[in-house]
Amino acid sequence: MSAARHTILSAVHLFLQKDEDILFLRRYNTGYEDGSFSVVAGHLDGGETIKTAMIREAEEEVGITIQPEDLAVIGVMHRLSEDERIDWFLHTSKWEGEISNREPHKCDLLEWFPLEQPPENVIPYIQRALKNFRENSWFDSFGFPDV
Repeated sequence: MSAARHTILSAVHLFLQKDEDILFLRRYNTGYEDGSFSVVAGHLDGGETIKTAMIREAEEEVGITIQPEDLAVIGVMHRLSEDERIDWFLHTSKWEGEISNREPHKCDLLEWFPLEQPPENVIPYIQRALKNFRENSWFDSFGFPDV
């Protein structure tokens, strides 16, 4: 009899860039890091590629359309919080449509901040991923006791 394999959640996060600014969303009424800033993000639903998941989340959360060829995977993070995850970080500066808050029940503010000066209350692992992006570092582990 074989042992059950470990399963791990996976999520995508978008660094949507306009000039030198990144779009941030302030979490609201979610039960996780409410009042803190994050970026467009969400879980993979299964049966979809990383880019397909990111395109879906961008449309669901801020109402924009992104073409797969306009997305670049810029980082991967193996993260431990309440559970263990693999986070994929993607970047684009090209999209179609007007950005708007499509999930006001989960987000109470969309705001552009300079990449070099994000808001102070960014979720810690997102803050780390931004640092990695600025330093062109593609992989990191976060939240593990020995890291």
